[in-house]
Amino acid sequence: METNQKKIIENYIKAYNEFDIENMTKDLHKDIEFENITNGQVDLMLQGIEQFRNQAASAKEYFKERKQLVTAWNFQDDAIIIDVSYDAVLAIDLPNGLKAGESIKLNGQSVFEFEDNQIIKIQDKS
Repeated sequence: METNQKKIIENYIKAYNEFDIENMTKDLHKDIEFENITNGQVDLMLQGIEQFRNQAASAKEYFKERKQLVTAWNFQDDAIIIDVSYDAVLAIDLPNGLKAGESIKLNGQSVFEFEDNQIIKIQDKS
């Protein structure tokens, strides 16, 4: 099971890096829960595949390029936790003062939970 779940996550990240929403969402459960957590605070929460697809489509507009690279895998009973390095180049100016063309570099973790061999929950932490 671990090997299959790892492959699903690898496919998700590859599709994410390529802005490929169809392949990003192909292994997501229809009731997917997504949380983005920054400095311990939830700043985005999504419920269901449609909300996830809509957010993924709008996020495409923010970046010229983006790349998540897995730096470590941790397999637990109910989740797979990956450490990631994240690099992106902005396509637009952001309200926080970052400008189009600037680079973003972050390190974080993503937690994936599965149900019926589909991703049911993702937490991105930075």
